[in-house]
Amino acid sequence: MTDSPEGNVYDLVILGAGSGGYAAALRAAQLGLSIALIEADKVGGTCLHRGCIPTKALLHSAAVADEIQHSSNVGVNSSFEGIDMPTVNTYKDGVVGRLYKGLQGLIKAGKIDYITGWGRLTGQDTVEVDGTTYRGRNIILATGSYARSLPGLEIGGRVITSEQALNLDYVPKSAIVLGGGVIGVEFASVWKSFGVDVTIIEALPNLVPNEDIALSKALERAFRKRKIAFATGTRFSGVEQNDSGVVVSTEDGKTYEAELLLVAVGRGPATANLGYEEQGVPMERGFVLTDERLHTGVANIYAVGDIVPGLQLAHRGFQQGVFVAEEIAGLKPQAIVESGIPRVTYCEPEVASVGLTEAQAKEQYGEIETVDFNLAGNGKSQILQTTGFVKLVRQKDGPIVGVHMIGSRAGELIGEGQLIVNWEAYPDDVASLIHAHPTQNEALGEAALALAGKPLHSHN
Repeated sequence: MTDSPEGNVYDLVILGAGSGGYAAALRAAQLGLSIALIEADKVGGTCLHRGCIPTKALLHSAAVADEIQHSSNVGVNSSFEGIDMPTVNTYKDGVVGRLYKGLQGLIKAGKIDYITGWGRLTGQDTVEVDGTTYRGRNIILATGSYARSLPGLEIGGRVITSEQALNLDYVPKSAIVLGGGVIGVEFASVWKSFGVDVTIIEALPNLVPNEDIALSKALERAFRKRKIAFATGTRFSGVEQNDSGVVVSTEDGKTYEAELLLVAVGRGPATANLGYEEQGVPMERGFVLTDERLHTGVANIYAVGDIVPGLQLAHRGFQQGVFVAEEIAGLKPQAIVESGIPRVTYCEPEVASVGLTEAQAKEQYGEIETVDFNLAGNGKSQILQTTGFVKLVRQKDGPIVGVHMIGSRAGELIGEGQLIVNWEAYPDDVASLIHAHPTQNEALGEAALALAGKPLHSHN
């Protein structure tokens, strides 16, 4: 920490130290700006402490459990003795703790003034924390999100959100997951691997409804095979708790019983009672509205991350934070294209995508071309015993505008996928690249070959 600038005036005051806020602080520090980073909780925010990192640690434990239970298929004899949740939580918390310590070190090394406390926007260039006012030539609002519920559905007892689910010290025998989006299917996947009887209830027609319909249907097939039950197109109507569990009722007159109900209906913007409206910041349904350069239209106030309408992803917030820091420093960075942000759902099998879905591409371009490359034709996928496919969507005679994948480890392939989409590559461009053999990465190359009219290992 450094001494505060004269009169507590900073080049940049950031309200919130999650992925967007701390990224903005670190990049601004590199650019020589003076920074006050204000956070009521811990640097790293939801992603590090209650979201991305701890859930992926649980998913890794789940993957190890699956490997053990199916190891005889590859000639390795082993026995699965069950899940020790206290040890799982120790492992999970250790991962979070190490990353948290590293992040604290980066903040300190950047000579960023880190202010612990509940901040509130009290002027167009001021934030107040516990009676102290911090003035910024520029302000970034980065207050993140919270686990939403439904009207009238109270959280408590056996009705929990993802935040309580991450801290369970036991494995429930059964669970109902309300919501079949990213959070819902990830927890359903973990719990099934841990031996839980899981049922997902989703109001929309498909699981992971924001994805290309081909991915949604493939995930539903995979979940049926894993005996993860789900009811899509089904609206929740109520829940009752008793000593042994919950009874969930739906609008179609059905009831479902389990030990726990996990409410996973998405995340809402954490903007209430922070002074935004009073200072004229444009709002809609709790979200902060900005232009493409993330400026609110009020003074020098910007907003980043989950409070800005769009994909609620940590890496989106992170990149937006970097963008605004560079914008403030006068570097004129290129605006972030929302559709070019990669998306991964870390259930088993993984779902990964970037760019436009087939339906979106048809709407935008009219004539399009698509190809599916089945992982049956990929050697490494056969070794890993995973099924799935890579789907490419291109503008007719134009560049690839969408990459959609499902299969074990698909999330590790999305890096090349986002380069393809964001650099507007043509199928021939990708087809001419050499992909190492045997890797799952070859599946992208093979899909591009097929889209370029020269399929080799296609097994559709």
